[in-house]
Amino acid sequence: MARDYYGILGVAKNATDQEIKRAYRKLARELHPDVNPSEDAQHRFGEVTTAYEVLSDPQKRKIVDLGGDPMDGGARGGGGDPFSGAGFGGLGDIMDAFFGAAGGGGGRGRGPRSRVQPGSDALIRLGLTLEDCATGVDREITVDTAILCDLCRGAGAADGTGTKTCDTCGGAGEVQSVQRSFLGQVVTARPCPVCRGFGEVIPDPCRQCGGDGRVRSRRNVTAKIPPGVGDGMRIRLSGQGEVGPGGGPAGDLYVEIDEAPHEVFVRQGNDLHCNFRIPMTTAALGATVPIETLVDGDYELDIEPGTQPATELVLTGKGMPRLRSSGRVDGRGDLHVHIDVVVPTKLDDAQRDLLVELAQQRGEDVPSLSSNGSKPGGLFSKLRTKNHR
Repeated sequence: MARDYYGILGVAKNATDQEIKRAYRKLARELHPDVNPSEDAQHRFGEVTTAYEVLSDPQKRKIVDLGGDPMDGGARGGGGDPFSGAGFGGLGDIMDAFFGAAGGGGGRGRGPRSRVQPGSDALIRLGLTLEDCATGVDREITVDTAILCDLCRGAGAADGTGTKTCDTCGGAGEVQSVQRSFLGQVVTARPCPVCRGFGEVIPDPCRQCGGDGRVRSRRNVTAKIPPGVGDGMRIRLSGQGEVGPGGGPAGDLYVEIDEAPHEVFVRQGNDLHCNFRIPMTTAALGATVPIETLVDGDYELDIEPGTQPATELVLTGKGMPRLRSSGRVDGRGDLHVHIDVVVPTKLDDAQRDLLVELAQQRGEDVPSLSSNGSKPGGLFSKLRTKNHR
């Protein structure tokens, strides 16, 4: 009678390859002789291994599905050597059962890595005034970064010399070690400590860079700041960062904007806000008065008669440039002028008499609380009525 390989693994006959593999991994962890030394476990481990070999092979699985047994005829049975036999992955599948990767990665080297590596990006902060942010500016900045060694041109070796293959790793860039475990011998690889994974060494390093192919230097770079930048924005200067080891390509330099507060204007995005103080007579009578903008000079501001305190006048297009992601300017924001009506604190007799006369003519002798447009018997009336109950 053909053996029930599906039943041995505990899977259905329509199980997928992944389901069969998961079932085998689970049972192998439980029944491996180094984990469970009982005779029954060893016997079941052999059966599980055989069942996995059969069901993971499409041809053998087809024979099982047709009612046959592909292991008849002298093939290994339940008590055979679970690590031998044609068509079975041997130790690799056992490692796969325990660690999820065949062979555990032992002995599969990645090869030496290149001595030439890309450089890192650099960051510097640049202080700007609000005027600089509005108009744009070219600013020369000093940076301290790694640059290409001009003596060896990035090779790292002294003039007339070169590199040679590392004697420790033989040019592989890594060394292997063998350890014994309950699974047998496990081979691991790590970067060579002599050549640091490069596979080659420099017998005679450059006296200027010490074999790194780069040196640190302070230099000046011109940063072109476009109009419309703001606090915290970053401008990228391509290829102006750190040169990489071995003379590798340089990274980028990022200039971060540090916008200083302005004594008059407050910025909110692309809009500007300011307070504008006018006398109460100007607010009452109206006038055209000059106001200074940030970058457009003086502007004639119309004050309508009867302008109230805290009135906001919007000057369209007198704010900050709108900087698009492409670096181009697309229009400008607005300037919001907040009117602050100044009431005089000191009056001479003549001025006082004039104001008294104006108040009398307007019938403003007796100050009163405003009803704010509410009907008689509003909030204050209700409060008074409540207090008298």
